[in-house]
Amino acid sequence: MTNDAKTRIKRFTLTQRLFHLVLMVTFLIQAATGLARMYHETGWGQGVGNLFGGFDASLTVHIYVGIFMIVAFLVHVIYALFKIKWRPFPSALFGPDSIMPRFSDLKQFFLHLRWIFGGSQHPPIDRWGYWEKFDYWAVFWGMVILGITGLLLAYPLTSSKYIPGWGLNVAFWIHRIEAILAMAHIFIIHYFIAHLRRTNFPMDRTMFEGSADLHVARHERPAWISRLTNSGEIDHMIVAEAPAYKRVVFLVVGYAAVLSGLYLLVGGLMHALRITW
Repeated sequence: MTNDAKTRIKRFTLTQRLFHLVLMVTFLIQAATGLARMYHETGWGQGVGNLFGGFDASLTVHIYVGIFMIVAFLVHVIYALFKIKWRPFPSALFGPDSIMPRFSDLKQFFLHLRWIFGGSQHPPIDRWGYWEKFDYWAVFWGMVILGITGLLLAYPLTSSKYIPGWGLNVAFWIHRIEAILAMAHIFIIHYFIAHLRRTNFPMDRTMFEGSADLHVARHERPAWISRLTNSGEIDHMIVAEAPAYKRVVFLVVGYAAVLSGLYLLVGGLMHALRITW
């Protein structure tokens, strides 16, 4: 039996954490440069744009970081394909360790809502919560939509050889709407779930450190911990807590990202009526 006090259980590999770090940094850059262009009529938007060299430079950064994101996304897809256990395919896609959505996720969503409002016990969530699966797969459709429309808009002369002019107008609005939805989800819902829940506050270090607090995991993911305990795997997944200086770095980096996102969110909302849509 493991003492939960300051005990952590491994959740993410170094590669997975690096993927998240790359996505986090590039997403913030894209959000900032995109909003700088969108809000260029306001002093706030001009100030954000000046961080990247001004109005025109913001577009250049936006395009090249966007291309880098597409490449990183394709690398992740290849990585994910190699992680699939093909021998028991397709049953392996729907096992308890899979990130694939299942019907039980929908059931757990409603049970979780009931628990939040005091109507039931905490649902028996396994390794991945329904919100984590949503976050993961949202990146896939977001990258496809933003990537395709972004490339069309980045190279309009080439694009106009294959699509009519009005197609670029449609691409522009699809790109803008999807970007706004993505920012709203990350800066409001994802930030709250990751850092502001009472079990995680002031910050969930899991994606930075690679391990989760075992006591919290027993509460939030009882099915996962029970499964690991019954199989004996849990003894091989217990890891030491990161040194204090690393935890400080994680806190600084994490909250730098959170505060940057909240600054963009609040600034965008405050100046939304002062731009030409």
